[in-house]
Amino acid sequence: MIDVVMPQMGESIVEGTLTKWLKKPGERVERDEPLFEISTDKVDSEIPAPAAGTLAEVLVEEGKTVSINTIVARIASGEQAAASPPKPAPAPEPVKPVTVAPATAVTAPAPALMPAAAAAPTPVSIGPLSPLVRKMAREYNIDLSLLKGTGAGGRITKQDIEAYMSAQGARTMAAAAPAAPAAPAPAEEITPLARAVPAKARVEQMSTMRSKIAEHMIFSLRTSAHVTTVHKTDITRVARLRDKIKGQFQERYGFSLTYLPFVARAAAEALRTFPIVNASIEGNSIIYHNEINIGIAVALDGGSGLIVPVIRNADERNVVGLQRAIVDLASRARSRRLKPDEVQGGTFSITNFGSFGSLFATPVINQPQVAILGVGAVEKMPVVIDDAIAIRSVCYLALTFDHRLIDGALADQFTSKVKSVLENWSDQVL
Repeated sequence: MIDVVMPQMGESIVEGTLTKWLKKPGERVERDEPLFEISTDKVDSEIPAPAAGTLAEVLVEEGKTVSINTIVARIASGEQAAASPPKPAPAPEPVKPVTVAPATAVTAPAPALMPAAAAAPTPVSIGPLSPLVRKMAREYNIDLSLLKGTGAGGRITKQDIEAYMSAQGARTMAAAAPAAPAAPAPAEEITPLARAVPAKARVEQMSTMRSKIAEHMIFSLRTSAHVTTVHKTDITRVARLRDKIKGQFQERYGFSLTYLPFVARAAAEALRTFPIVNASIEGNSIIYHNEINIGIAVALDGGSGLIVPVIRNADERNVVGLQRAIVDLASRARSRRLKPDEVQGGTFSITNFGSFGSLFATPVINQPQVAILGVGAVEKMPVVIDDAIAIRSVCYLALTFDHRLIDGALADQFTSKVKSVLENWSDQVL
């Protein structure tokens, strides 16, 4: 039997939601054929089968969230498939009816949920922790050595902390004196949700991906000291070069030439000059990354989410190579065909909100990075050059940086370097 596991779709991702099985037990599956779909805050993706054979057993049902490296299915190959009949997905356990005693029957205080303090959990060694777990532990003053992780390899997960906090809250409530029962609400009383939603409104649950994105954004704002600096950039030279060669570029390579690979190339040069912008923070330590891996934000169709696939070793690619990588990653992101290692390992990010007409914005840092560069729309506008007015192609570069690590002066120097590369672009540089 070959185990099929929940993959890790990002360096800070410790779990994923299995949203759909694309094969049923007993069906034939080929190697690299899509087997199931998952959703995380990083990506919605189809996961390919690790080997050819027959889907013998499904261990995780649709809609369930499990830790990375959890076995979700098994594939039988050759004689194994013929020897063992497929097992269906486990049926959900029936809900047992609960009998609630009338309030008047309660004559004794609630029993303690825990024995004496001597039975406190034995401290255990702590394995690798995600940034979210570290943040929650600091915020709620939790001693992680008292928790037993349920994640892969005993790793402590967000759910472990939430369960610990719930248990602590339950003990506190059990120790308190019971309060007087509240009076029943009048029959005409309506719920807060019903009161807040207009009659003609439509209410629906967030998708798993949207919910995870919301959680990730709030976590980033709570983690980093966000500051944004904006630089007005004259990219007339780049615009003229692009207009000059875009026709033959399309004919030769089969895809369009945009402004984004020029910005990525300039950012890679600036990152080499200012390596601290390519770093990350772990506790009180600064991690300087040896590789420049630039994440490119991709908006999915229909506003369903945002994915940041990563161009590895971006500083080693020219404009053509960067454009090819951007087109390939964006296309596969929208068709949900990204591989797990293509959405992790980023050291810096770029978001091109200018493609939707925005002049500038204040993007949120993609944790655990310390900076993200936003690119505004390129517009022709009058500019004063040598006391004369000229029409130039201009855009705004907005760098959001983590002020815990990067000071304003250094952030401006970095952005000025990106600006300088773009403003002095040579026609020979592709």
